[in-house]
Amino acid sequence: MKKIEAIIKPFKLEEVKDALSEVGIEGMTVSEVKGFGRQKGHTEIYRGSEYTVDFLPKIKIEIVISDDHLDAAVAAIVKSAKTGKIGDGKVFVSNIEEAVRIRTDEKGQAAV
Repeated sequence: MKKIEAIIKPFKLEEVKDALSEVGIEGMTVSEVKGFGRQKGHTEIYRGSEYTVDFLPKIKIEIVISDDHLDAAVAAIVKSAKTGKIGDGKVFVSNIEEAVRIRTDEKGQAAV
């Protein structure tokens, strides 16, 4: 099993969700997060004073899937989240050792 963590722009969430649904991915966890990468934030002017906004609003999507769905899921995220501009985000993939469904006690792939 693999865990995909994708950091994307907030306005791309619906497109990513729809793209994942099209490749058969149904469950996900979504969090509102803040961060920056190469963008290094941006400057804004408030009441005549300029200040730097370091942390930009982002969306973090977490999905645990079987190994055979990995490539399709990553491709769907990248294609639907891409704008071609700086700050599009990142996709991280890591191994999952075990999963347990609390309600039924199912383990491993059956729990996902």
